[in-house]
Parts: sequence; C-alpha cells; structure tokens
Amino acid sequence: MKAELLDGAPNGSLAVCHKSGWIQNDSFVQWCHHILSNAKPTKDDLVILVLDGHYSHTRNVELLELARVNGAHIVCLPPHCTHKMQLLGVAFMLPFKTYYAQAIEQWLKQNAGRAVTHYQVGVLLGEAFNKGVTVAVATNDFRKTGLYPCNRHVFSDFEFQEVSPNTHEASDHSSEALPNRLDDANTSQPRPGSSSINGPKTPQN
Repeated sequence: MKAELLDGAPNGSLAVCHKSGWIQNDSFVQWCHHILSNAKPTKDDLVILVLDGHYSHTRNVELLELARVNGAHIVCLPPHCTHKMQLLGVAFMLPFKTYYAQAIEQWLKQNAGRAVTHYQVGVLLGEAFNKGVTVAVATNDFRKTGLYPCNRHVFSDFEFQEVSPNTHEASDHSSEALPNRLDDANTSQPRPGSSSINGPKTPQN
C-alpha cells in the first residue's frame, strides 16, 4: 500500500489492501476500528452499525467482540432487502458515482493524451466525495431506508413472496423467506450512527 495512493483523498481516509483485491475479515476489522475511533461510542451512548450479510461481517468473531466492548450494536440486514435498506446503496452511491464520472471527465479534458491511473484516484474520489457527502443526503438515506425514523412499511405487501412450508423448491429469490415486518426499534434508542458496506462484488479500495 503506497502512501501516494492517498494523495488528495478525503481527510481521515483509511487505506488497506489485500492481494486478492477483495475485502477480508482482518481488513474489515481495521475499518471498524477506524469508524469507532471517530464515532466514539460508549455503553451509555450506543451506536448502531448496519451491515449486509457479507462473510467478513457475519463470520467475524473479532469484529463482534470489538463492537461489544465498544458500545456498538451490529444489525445485519435480512437477505434480499439490501436494495431498499442498505444505506450507501439507496441514496449515496448514485450521486457519488455521478460526481466521480464528472471529475474524471474534467481531468481528461485538462490532461489531453493521458489516461487516469490509480495515482489519480485519490484526488478524483476526494472531489466526488466532498460533493456527495452532505447532511441532506445522510438524513434522506436514513429516512428512505426506514431505519431512522423507524418505518415498518418501507416494503409493500406485493414485494413479499409467499413460501409454502411444505415445499423446498429452490429459486433465485426464495431460498429464504422475507420478513413481514421490521423489528421494533430498541427501547434504549441508540443514536443513529451507521454504515453500510458493499457486498462481496465490490472490490476493496
């Protein structure tokens, strides 16, 4: 991991890498340390970390222990629900990708005959990130996903697929029954501080 790859990246960025190009259990633990050091939760002032079902989240004992001792509650989204409940995917990624594409186009215009390499990614990503990360986007993200304020009706009735208890017919979308409601919000009301991590098809940066 070369320090130059972070030139121009957003302040406070953390960069780790793995030879496979994909996120691993240990690299996700590093990310979690980074998040908790900034969120600073305590057992009297909890945070919720919202994750999808990637193995680096759900089969990671070190992560679960780290969250437990630092006052973080981990909530794993149910299968087949991330398209409507995964925070980054619902409201952040589209404008972010748009700003990133615009930054690349502008760089190419200003550097005719050159190609964007991994040494420009930090600067271009930083420009896009600073435009895309706003309080309005974050607030809208939590509202649209129904995570905060809690909204049990984010999913409509027609979006649920009935699964007969007497059959085990497999299909792409019926391997696990979908929940018919969101669980009640925890009465201790942890303050909303969450993050959503891309699934296994997203390469590690």
